Amino acid sequence: MALFIACGESSSPVHIQILRFLYQTFDSIKLKVARIFANSRTCSDDDNLPCTLNDIMSYVGDQCRSKTQDWFSNKDSDNEGNPQAVFNALDLILKENLDRLKTMRDTGPVRCTLETDYRRHVAVIRDLCLGGKIGTALWLRRKMIKKGAVPDVLTHNYLVNGLCKIGDLEKADHVIREMSEMRPSPNCATYNAFITGYCRVNELDKALHLFSTMANNGIRPNRVTHNILVHALCKKGLLGDAVKFLGEVLADDDGKATSDVITSTILMDSYFKNGDKFQALALWNDMFQKNIQTDIVAYNVLINGFCLNGDISSAFAYFCQMLKRGSLPDVITYNTLLNCLCKQGKLDEASHFYGVMSKTGVAPDQISYKTIIQGLCIHGDIVKAREFLLSMLEKSVVPEPHIWNVIIDGYGRCGDLSNAFSIRDLMLSFGVSSNVFTFNALILAETRGGSIFDAFSLKKEMLLDGIFPDVFTYNLLIGASCNLGHIHLALQLYDEMLRRGITPDIITYTELIKGHCARGNMKEAEEVFAKIQTLGLAIDHIPFRILKKRYRRMRESDKARDIHQKWLSRNK
Repeated sequence: MALFIACGESSSPVHIQILRFLYQTFDSIKLKVARIFANSRTCSDDDNLPCTLNDIMSYVGDQCRSKTQDWFSNKDSDNEGNPQAVFNALDLILKENLDRLKTMRDTGPVRCTLETDYRRHVAVIRDLCLGGKIGTALWLRRKMIKKGAVPDVLTHNYLVNGLCKIGDLEKADHVIREMSEMRPSPNCATYNAFITGYCRVNELDKALHLFSTMANNGIRPNRVTHNILVHALCKKGLLGDAVKFLGEVLADDDGKATSDVITSTILMDSYFKNGDKFQALALWNDMFQKNIQTDIVAYNVLINGFCLNGDISSAFAYFCQMLKRGSLPDVITYNTLLNCLCKQGKLDEASHFYGVMSKTGVAPDQISYKTIIQGLCIHGDIVKAREFLLSMLEKSVVPEPHIWNVIIDGYGRCGDLSNAFSIRDLMLSFGVSSNVFTFNALILAETRGGSIFDAFSLKKEMLLDGIFPDVFTYNLLIGASCNLGHIHLALQLYDEMLRRGITPDIITYTELIKGHCARGNMKEAEEVFAKIQTLGLAIDHIPFRILKKRYRRMRESDKARDIHQKWLSRNK
């Protein structure tokens, strides 16, 4: 009874009440079906549809009402109160309307679907190219072309750029040829991507040839094209050719074009790297005379150039000029100056400049901290380096492994094993895993403290952690073994190196020579020395000095003289 009250009827015949209730139920189902249909066939412009979704919904509703009215008008009085007749009528309504919906779905808005599919496929191709999945993007392009939908020039540029980034220039050339033969025609951006690809693989001649063919294909190179080639020439060390090329380009333009800030910055950077800071400054001054607006990148190149040449005073002078002209330094500017101060050992100034950086609202990054911490450790101020490390942690900046390793190494070189292991434990507590450099720093600390067996224990710990020793690890252990007179341990480590496929270097053989000389095994020392010469390793003065010094102690002056003659004639 509650069901009938909910329908708003209590006095009608039972089968009418049931039918009306079921009709309302079907009307609700119809709305849900239409919404599902709308989600699968969405179109941005409903006015262009041959039959809108609202029409579908309205049509289904009209059919329901029509069938219901027909049934009531034609019903037999004998069927009154017959529930089976009600359900038969409802079954007919449901079947016919569901068939109608299926037909509309199969023959729905074709034009909208094609447009939507085109936009969706183009977007997918671009995303695939950005994600490096060029093969899949090319497959989807071919599929679109077979269906008569050719991607636009921007999408093709994504493909060409993606192919050039992975070094598949042959396929990039094929795509561009297809563009020229069919459509869309390549534009300047297409050629810029292709020229960049050739420059990236050091095929500068092909890049310049491609540049020369642009005009024949009706495409005018732009500033980006010129800057790509100027940068490639400078990167290859052909600064003179770059200047000449730029001069020819500007001359061909009848003087209408001038080099922009990017071109000037590229050339200025090359002048500085070649040590010609006067020519770089002339270019900088020329930019101001021509009213070329300088940017933060240009200032960074200028400041970095002076730092490369060790002219920290000029670097700070232009840093101040930068501030006066309203250009705000970024983290790269500060890192460049911090690095220069640390290299020159001006650590107090570097610490002060770090404070200025923080006060001006420029947040230090990993490079900032690494630069100053490494500078402090190199000059022996491990305590202050640790303070910077803790400062990073207080600011929720977890240092990269290199920063931890620098401080561990600093403590190790000072013989402070306790603090070295304390920093390692702190590193692990912050979720930063040890690497081969971490263990090498700890092994160095142990060997300097004379704890060779603890150093060997660290080597075992490395292997348990899945970290394999490198040539530096073995050199540390071989050197420590030789210093303590354990030449047999050194030789075992040398054999282990060879078994693991690690190639010994000049330091390995020098340590073995030292170990043999310390034990008086001069025959074995001479054999190792001969092996160095056989292998063709670049040899310095240390092996010669070790042998000569030992022979003098043994009062074998002839052999010492012979070693000295070998040293003098080594480069002849």
